[in-house]
Amino acid sequence: MRRLLLLPIVVLLIAPAPAGARANPADALAHLPIEASVYDPATRCSARTRPGMVKLQRWLEDNVRGVFWGSYRCEMWGEHEASLHAENRAIDWHLDAALRADRRAARDLVELLLAADAAGSEQALARRMGVEELIWDCAYWAAGMAELKPYAPCYARRGRLRSNVNRTVAHRDHIHIGMTKAGAGARTSFWRFHTG
Repeated sequence: MRRLLLLPIVVLLIAPAPAGARANPADALAHLPIEASVYDPATRCSARTRPGMVKLQRWLEDNVRGVFWGSYRCEMWGEHEASLHAENRAIDWHLDAALRADRRAARDLVELLLAADAAGSEQALARRMGVEELIWDCAYWAAGMAELKPYAPCYARRGRLRSNVNRTVAHRDHIHIGMTKAGAGARTSFWRFHTG
């Protein structure tokens, strides 16, 4: 009889979290000093494999719906001015804004990256991973910004959404995740201490 009474309690303790409720992995590191919110611009092309980028790809594959679309391409905008992809410090993660499940996955990922941790540190997971830039579905966030803003290539001068923007340029078929130099080098607290 005693086993029957204990069984419901055990079931409650191991029951999964409700759908949509997701623990912030940054909470486990809240006792450690958190990285400052920084943006490291890219200046040149370098295809060198970066350990933090490999770790980010694996973390995404284990935790987020979607598919890895690549990280490196030599994309220079001017002298000493380049895309983060040029330094192999950005991942394109395929999610389609036209699909409800992909939109939800992208929203959940962005919210998780920019959420405060248990200690109240803003954008805790992004800072601990070394994420410095997000672009998704005509919205842009960079380190130091409080929230997503309109992504300029999607909008005309007066702020009107353009109807003919290429889906890839608009980041409607993938989410762009750019990393700091420390994050790409796996030198941030998440990559050094996270065990989950």
